[in-house]
Amino acid sequence: MQTLIVDHPLVAHKLTALRDARTDSPTFRRLADELVTLLAYEATRDVQVTDVTVDTPLAPAQGVRLARPVPLVVPILRAGLGMLDGMTRLLPTAEVGFLGMIRDESTLKAQTYATRLPEDLSGRQCYVLDPMLATGGTLAAAIEFLFGRGARDVTAICLLAAPEGIAYLDEAFRGGERPIRVVTAALDERLNENGYIVPGLGDAGDRLYGVV
Repeated sequence: MQTLIVDHPLVAHKLTALRDARTDSPTFRRLADELVTLLAYEATRDVQVTDVTVDTPLAPAQGVRLARPVPLVVPILRAGLGMLDGMTRLLPTAEVGFLGMIRDESTLKAQTYATRLPEDLSGRQCYVLDPMLATGGTLAAAIEFLFGRGARDVTAICLLAAPEGIAYLDEAFRGGERPIRVVTAALDERLNENGYIVPGLGDAGDRLYGVV
């Protein structure tokens, strides 16, 4: 497993505003959208392309286009939806699937409650959107689900990650043959006793959409 912490002043600037408890939901949504686009730029460095030739007004030119099958973007409901526009802005031709997962607050284990994905993901590059990589259980379950349908590789894009979550994923998929990458804006200090990232930014879903 590879972990990429995106070190860029604009990423740090937007993340700082997201952390601020005074940032309201509309501003939080806009900042998250902008931050995801920056993270997606780094996350798609290994996206599959094919060589093509196009005719410019002056002469033929060599270039590339996204290969088929096109990438699949998978937001984990509900908080991952707040990252979708920022990702598809960079990859407008990607297909989008949805995976509904929720963490049991007593066991901290992930439970799946909804799926909307192709049955066959053979050869597909998948990009999972999940704002917070905390314990790692939800993301590990999502990756396992995608690999179970034949995904070629999985890249997870997270606003924040905790060391415990990174370690959990590394242990869960150690020795696996299919590539896994985590791209995040920051690796925070730790998890607290309730499984929340510290210093973190609070509950991403609640800050995006309000408490429900």
